[in-house]
Amino acid sequence: MSDKFYFAPTGGHPPQDQLLTDRAVFTEAYAVIPKGTMRDITTSFLPHWTATRLWVIARPMTGFAETFSHYIMEVAAGGGSDRPESDPEAEGVLFVVDGAVTLTIGKDRHVMEPGGFAYLPAGCNWTLHNHAGSEARFHWIRKAYEAADGVGAPDPLVTRDADVAPTEMPGTEGRWATTRFVDPADLRHDMHVTIVTFQPGGVIPFLETHVMEHGLYVLQGKAAYRLNQDWVEVEAGDYMWLRAFCPQACYAGGPGPFRYLLYKDVNRHMPLRLSRR
Repeated sequence: MSDKFYFAPTGGHPPQDQLLTDRAVFTEAYAVIPKGTMRDITTSFLPHWTATRLWVIARPMTGFAETFSHYIMEVAAGGGSDRPESDPEAEGVLFVVDGAVTLTIGKDRHVMEPGGFAYLPAGCNWTLHNHAGSEARFHWIRKAYEAADGVGAPDPLVTRDADVAPTEMPGTEGRWATTRFVDPADLRHDMHVTIVTFQPGGVIPFLETHVMEHGLYVLQGKAAYRLNQDWVEVEAGDYMWLRAFCPQACYAGGPGPFRYLLYKDVNRHMPLRLSRR
């Protein structure tokens, strides 16, 4: 769709005459990783992936993300993997922001272009390759799946941002909406990855304070975002991590929509022994 835009990092390095000043923040309650930090020097590599590098923007660790990891993958033409996931208990979500990739799930092949979304359940047999002539970039969010007694495992899902109608938040006159790729009432899922959209001037008009841990990657636009006691400015390409119960709110700055890819953990009992995390 013509109003959809997805920022994708390209790496490189700033010139030697650039000032150090940036917006990076890391606290016990939240972190802001600006797009300017996603340079060549901060990339990583993975076993069993060819012609591929990635930015790790969230990972489970003390004082940071507890329930998930979040990568931005960059796959050159001809690259990819026949063994992409090393953890049989990991579920995943892919969201393509640049180029095109071929995702194969079992015997089903899907060509995913910008806006393409895939949910991959734990133990799913999948491969991914870039058969196009240019680099492809996509988000890969991973979580250890928490099975629930008597509740079946989710099925694989491949869809597109453009094919899912956003759900307007009540009382917002369409200024605040969420693109939900899976049914929120489907208890098979223990995480939701959605796209939140604010029209220019749209707001979260109260300090959200709740149990869900959040990862937010800004796909488009800019905003002033409240994190705990601080207001920060964010724009397309920035990433925010919010600890559970970290207060949050925002004002969308315009001139276009402010959209972000949102992770949160849902639909499960709270673990009573921290060592289980």
